[in-house]
Amino acid sequence: MTENVILCTEGLRKTFGGLVALDNVSISVEKGSVTLLMGPNGAGKTTFLRVVCGIYKPDAGHVYFNGRDITGLKPHEIYRLGLVKTFQIPLPFIKLTVLENLLVAARDNPGESLLRAPFRRAWMKKEEELVEKAFNILELLKLDHLWDHPSYGLSGGQMKLLEIGRALMADAKMIMMDEPVSGVNPVLAHEIFARLLRLRKELNVTFFIIEHRLEIALKYVDYVYVLDRGRLLTQGEPEKVVDDPRVIEAYL
Repeated sequence: MTENVILCTEGLRKTFGGLVALDNVSISVEKGSVTLLMGPNGAGKTTFLRVVCGIYKPDAGHVYFNGRDITGLKPHEIYRLGLVKTFQIPLPFIKLTVLENLLVAARDNPGESLLRAPFRRAWMKKEEELVEKAFNILELLKLDHLWDHPSYGLSGGQMKLLEIGRALMADAKMIMMDEPVSGVNPVLAHEIFARLLRLRKELNVTFFIIEHRLEIALKYVDYVYVLDRGRLLTQGEPEKVVDDPRVIEAYL
């Protein structure tokens, strides 16, 4: 694993009874990249994300993040290392505002300690820093004008941006996203990917994405992996991959 690689898997295998969901899958993701994992329905894409993030334990193989073997770690342990997964259906705290949704995602806030909470001076400065950080993230996501709005009033696309914001508040180094523009109108879908590129540039965050809307996603990603029936079919730059006859056959 080279210094420029943030995520690496070696020979991942996962089965469910007689179904082989992942079969010897090895990938490598560079720091600061936007990488796409594509493949037909049932190819094993979501299973791959869940194995990497600790939701499922692999039957064989290893996962390395930032040079550390994280195979078998629990999801919250992986989360604290900076590898964060967002979900296809966003689940914000609907009774909280947009800003509050970001603040609750922040880690190590002393004001949340039962022992320190009564002593306002012990955590007020940290609280002010977190509020400033949250507003900076909202500005990058172009959600800052909605900071005091209840999250249930956001559109589907805005909720997905809010999910990204919460990941950034948790100091994510890499964000894994399952269909970030699913169900989003094309204009906003392009805006979401454009904002991912801005976040990559401004915050040096790495993105690993599953997406079926290839006519949109392929315009923004650096590298593509293709799964088919649990196996890695091919990989490479977007233009090369979409012209691969094996990829065309797998989708058709």
